[in-house]
Amino acid sequence: MQILSPSLLAADFYNLKEELTALTESGIRHLHLDVMDGMFVPSISFGMPLISALRPRTEMFFDVHMMVEEPIRYVEGMKDSGADGITVQYEACRHLDRTLERIRSLGMKTGVAINPASAVYLLEDILSETDMVLIMGVNPGFGGQRLIPYTLDKVRRLAALRKSRGLSFSIQLDGGVNIANIREIALAGVDNIVAGSAVFGGDVRENILALKNALKE
Repeated sequence: MQILSPSLLAADFYNLKEELTALTESGIRHLHLDVMDGMFVPSISFGMPLISALRPRTEMFFDVHMMVEEPIRYVEGMKDSGADGITVQYEACRHLDRTLERIRSLGMKTGVAINPASAVYLLEDILSETDMVLIMGVNPGFGGQRLIPYTLDKVRRLAALRKSRGLSFSIQLDGGVNIANIREIALAGVDNIVAGSAVFGGDVRENILALKNALKE
C-alpha cells in the first residue's frame, strides 16, 4: 500500500486551514514539508514558524524535506517545531552519517534525498542507517515540473538493492507526479509518493480520490 504525501508547497496558503481540512477528510496521514534556504536551491519557502503553527492543528506525520545547506544546524529546531521525520539532501551534508545520527538521537525518522543527477550507488554505505530514501524526480526548487524519466530507473535500482540486502527503508519519490504516471511510479518500487500540484491544483478532495483510484488501476 503506497503512502500519498501531499506537498504543502503547492497549497493555497491564503486558505491553508481549508486545505488541511480537505486533506484530513480525504484520509491523508502524511504531509510533505519542503524547507528551502535559497542557497542549496534557488527558492526560499518556509521554515520553523509555519511548522510550529500547523503542528497543534493536525495529527498528520510531518515529513520535513530540508533542501538547505548543512541541515544539521536546524535539526533540533525542527524537532521542537513538530517534525516527525527529517529528510536531508546527500549533496548538502558534509557529514551525512553524523547528520542522520543527530536526527535519530532526537527521536525522529531519518531520510536521505538525492538529486536526479546523483547516482544511487553513492548511498550504498548509508542505506542501513536511514528509514527512507527520497529520489528526486525533478531538479529541486520549484513545483509543477515534469518527471525526469530516468529517475524511475534509479528507483528500480534502489528497490533491487534494498531487496538484495534485506533492508527495510522506504522509497519516496517527489516531483512531476500526476494521475497519468502515478501507477508507473508505484510499480517501479516507490512506497511513498509526494504530490504537489496534482493534489492542490483544483479541488483537493477530488484530486486525492483520482490519484488513489489511479494507483489501483
